[in-house]
Parts: sequence; C-alpha cells; structure tokens
Amino acid sequence: MLNLAQVETFLAVIEEGGFREAARRLRTSQPTITQHIKKLEATVGAQLIERSHALCKPTADGARFVPYARRLLKAEERARAAIRNEPLHIGASSNIGTYILQPRLKAFLDSRAEVVRPSLSLDSNPRIADRLASGDVGLGLMEWWDHRPGFKAEIWSRERLVVIVPPGHPWAKQKAVRRQQLLSTAMIGGEPGSGTATLLRRVFGEAAAGLQISMALGSTEAVKQAVMAGLGVSIVIESAIRDQADAGLLCALPIAGASLEKELFVVLPDDTPSTSLAAAFAEHLHAASL
Repeated sequence: MLNLAQVETFLAVIEEGGFREAARRLRTSQPTITQHIKKLEATVGAQLIERSHALCKPTADGARFVPYARRLLKAEERARAAIRNEPLHIGASSNIGTYILQPRLKAFLDSRAEVVRPSLSLDSNPRIADRLASGDVGLGLMEWWDHRPGFKAEIWSRERLVVIVPPGHPWAKQKAVRRQQLLSTAMIGGEPGSGTATLLRRVFGEAAAGLQISMALGSTEAVKQAVMAGLGVSIVIESAIRDQADAGLLCALPIAGASLEKELFVVLPDDTPSTSLAAAFAEHLHAASL
C-alpha cells in the first residue's frame, strides 16, 4: 500500500530540487525525508530519485510516477473536501459555462437539501482538460475529450451549430447556407481548441482544407460582435446567439445537407466516489437532457 505522506515527500523533493529543501517545505527533518523516499522506493520496487548535491531529479520511473503521485494527493484532498462539504469544483469550457450551464446548475442547487457552494472555472477546452488532470477541478464540462486514461467521459448533451450573418447580409434571406458558399467565403474564427474545426473536417471531408479564416478572435462573444458589425460570417453554437437572433440582430442558418451538432462531455476522474457532489451533478446533467 502506498503511504500518502511518503508520496507527498517524493513530490516535495522533486519540486524543491533536494532533500534539505523538501524538509524545509514540509517542516520536518532531512533524515525523515530520506527515510520516506527509501520506504516509497521499496514499496514501488524502483528508484524514483537521482540523488545529487546540486539538484535531485526524478529517474525515468520517477518521472512516470509524478502525475500519479499528484493525482493521489488530489484524491485525498477531494476525500477530505467531501467530508467537510466543501464547494463543488466545476471546470467548464467558455461556451458551456457562459451559454448553457447556468440554468442547469441552478436547478441542481435547488434540488439539494443541503447547502452547496459551487465554484465555477471557465477556460479553454485544453486548459480545462489540464486542470482536470492536475486535480484543480473535480468535474469538467467539455466540447471534446481526448480520451486520456484515468477519466470517465460521457456525452450529456448535443449542441446545434449554425452559420451566423448580420441581417443585411446576402445570405440572410436564404433558408440554409450551401457548403460551397462557406468554402468560398472567409470566416471569422472563435476560441481555439473548441473542437469546431475538427467537426467541420468531419462534415466537409477533404474540402475542409479550403475553409478560410479572415480573423481569429478569442471568444464567441467577440465573434458575435464582429459579425453584427458586418466584419464577416462565422459558425457558433446556437445557444450562444439565441437572444441576438430573437432580437433580429443576427440571422442563424443551418448548413444545407449537413446535421452539424457538437457533442458535450461531462468528465470525471475514475476515482470519483459515486456519493460525491461531482457525481451527483453529472447524473443531474444526464437526467436534465433526457
């Protein structure tokens, strides 16, 4: 059985660069640090640290152990948090957190008998994936998932993608936009890493290489403002422009002959307890989408 105190000591040595520095950080003696590392290496059956007076570094086995060690300590934090009823830590892509999540989160909070204090972090999809891996958030809501090991990812919703144009645009009177029209028109790009480009490649096939980007903006909000200003056209999730479409500020059009839907994933670490708030919220999202 791995000893978490020894695992914490291992990470301290790696991150601080030495046994003396690790002892200072953990407020213990250097012999205790040495003993912890020896016992940990005996438990795993491999040398984990290259000893040096200048700088201690992980061996090849130690480097492979580092991410698991960090996840073990994060799991301990989550276990303690569950007992103390600490906040539900959610990481969500910017689009999900801004346009889709809020009413579902409110419904979940209203359904709980106890007081739940959620914390919500919005970021790009790649960064949310990294924060899940590091244990900074306990549940991720993503526009794609890269199937990395140690996590369970399930589709909880599907979002329709639409082409948006300003009301005065020549396409505004069409019922749908033809593929060739998109291939011959430079579009405004949104947040990188959202998975939209991958989805378009599936729909357009090899022709997707002909898609042109006139400018790349960092968020869907910036894209909407640019389209309303007449700077071009774009493709976004329908939820993001519903208010502007209802107000006549934007026109939303499907792509002719293509069903363009983005799958939304809820992602949990494999070791998430079934009784945790994160698991309960994931179940709520599935039920709410039925």
